[in-house]
Order: sequence, then structure tokens, then C-alpha cells
Amino acid sequence: MTQRAAKTATALVAVAALMAGCSREAAAPPAQPQAPAPTPVQTPPAPPIGYACESGKTVVVQYPDTSTAQIGYNGQTYTLRTVQAASGARYAGSGVEWWTATRDGQETATLSRLGPNQDVGVAILERCSRPASGVDTPVGPTPLPTPAPGGVLPAALPCKSNQLKLSADGGDAGMGHRLTTLGVQNIGPQACSLTGYPTVTLLDGRGRSLTAIKVDQHPGSYLSGGMAPRPVNLAPQAKGYFDIAWTVVPNEGAGERVCPSAATVRFVAPGDSNFITFAQAFTPCGGRIDVSPIRPTLEDVAPAAATT
Repeated sequence: MTQRAAKTATALVAVAALMAGCSREAAAPPAQPQAPAPTPVQTPPAPPIGYACESGKTVVVQYPDTSTAQIGYNGQTYTLRTVQAASGARYAGSGVEWWTATRDGQETATLSRLGPNQDVGVAILERCSRPASGVDTPVGPTPLPTPAPGGVLPAALPCKSNQLKLSADGGDAGMGHRLTTLGVQNIGPQACSLTGYPTVTLLDGRGRSLTAIKVDQHPGSYLSGGMAPRPVNLAPQAKGYFDIAWTVVPNEGAGERVCPSAATVRFVAPGDSNFITFAQAFTPCGGRIDVSPIRPTLEDVAPAAATT
């Protein structure tokens, strides 16, 4: 082959290679833009719940998932896992056992020390309760005011139980029914607001919770017309009011012959976890009492609207 022929062959090979590369580029599909990965939805943590105990202490519990309970007690935090239970929900771990059960709308719980095998509670540390159908009692920073039914905002931050004082301010009776009206006085230096139902627990003469008494929340009762929940703004030394209603007729159809004796009312302000107590002796029959929302007037009649 002559030198000229060799140069020509080399040039043809280069042109063929260039045309093949262009053909591959034309055949390749254009790159598709990649969609951004979806941002995972963050589930807010479950709010902690305060359980009022017979000793006067509060056990604070958070349930981050269906198999875990985080217990706050006496300045210590315990992480427990669910374990088998004959009834209710039972958690164990970190040397303690937490066992809850619900009956007639009342959630009760026991905190116990685990035995040597770290499986079964052998010594009860606390007996606690909270209304299962009532308002949970989250702990932590004071929440911002929220609208009551009707969209009305309170004019002050929520009252805390430790800035309140209870008093007996009236009552009524008739046809086997009884009602007592308790005053809720703001003894703190600043105005505060109460909206909704208090959490009420009855204690016997030995300070034990009467867990057999169901606490129902109703605007009114047999002796009271009632009013819907509304913000009650309390200046220092001002009062709000709520009713406790019950019957004194034993429920003989359910085998009740003697009604339980209550000696103390334990009160938790709406949205709070601490409590105050007030000596109030009575004998509620039928296994229940009715508690009204806190209102701004002694009588359950809404105050007249201001006129201009």
C-alpha cells in the first residue's frame, strides 16, 4: 500500500468512528429530572399526662408509642415496655411496674416496685387516677390561651391550681338530689383565666380515692339548668363557681344498700396537673356525681351583656 493510500484509509476509519459516536449520542434518551425525595412527616410526640395519686403526688406519664411508657416520679424518669396483663395495660422496666385500667369512665393506675425477677410488681408505691373521658392534664410550659366554644378567647393566661382556693358558697336539695356550689378564688397576684370543667376526685376519710364513684361532666343537673363552658377571667381575689351534684337514694337495683362517704374534694384546674383539696363531707349514691363547668356567677345564669 502506498503512503497516500494508507493516509486515506486512516482518515476513513476516523470518520466512521466519529459517525458511530454521534449515532450513539442521538439514540441515548435525554436524562429525566429527578423528583426531590418527599420530606418525612414528623409525628408530634404524645403529650405527657399527670395522674393524681392518693399520696398527694403526681405521676407524669408519656406514651410515645403503643408499647412504651415513660414514667416521671420523685424526680426520676423510668422507661417501661408493655408486658402481658390479664386486663388493662401493664408496663414494666427500670425496676418498676405501671398498670392502668379503665372502669366506668375512670382510669386508675398503680405504680409498683418490681420483685427480684424484674417481672411482677411486689410493693405498691402509688395508687393514682384520672378521668378517662375528661381533659388530659399535660405538664410543661404554660400553654397559650385557646378559644372556648363560640370562639371567645380568655383575657389572661390559664390559672394554676396552686394560685386558687376553694370555698363552699351554696347548695340546693330536692327529691333525693343534692347540689353544692364551690367557689374558686384567685389568691394570686395576677389575673388568670379558667375555661371548661375542673378535674374532680373524691377522697374518703383516710385520703384514699373513691375510684368506684364515676365523675360525669355536664353543664347542668337535676337541680341546675347549667350553662355551656366559657372563659372565666379572674382578677386577684375574684371568684368563679362550679357545682357538684349527686343523689342520696341508694341504687338498690344494683345491690347498693349503703352509699360511700366522701370527706374531701380534690380539684385540678382545667389544663393543669397539680391539685388542691377542700374538706366536703357527703354521701353520693348510685356510683356517680355530676360536675359542671366553671362559670363567672354564683347562680348558673349567664351575666347580661354589657350595653353601651
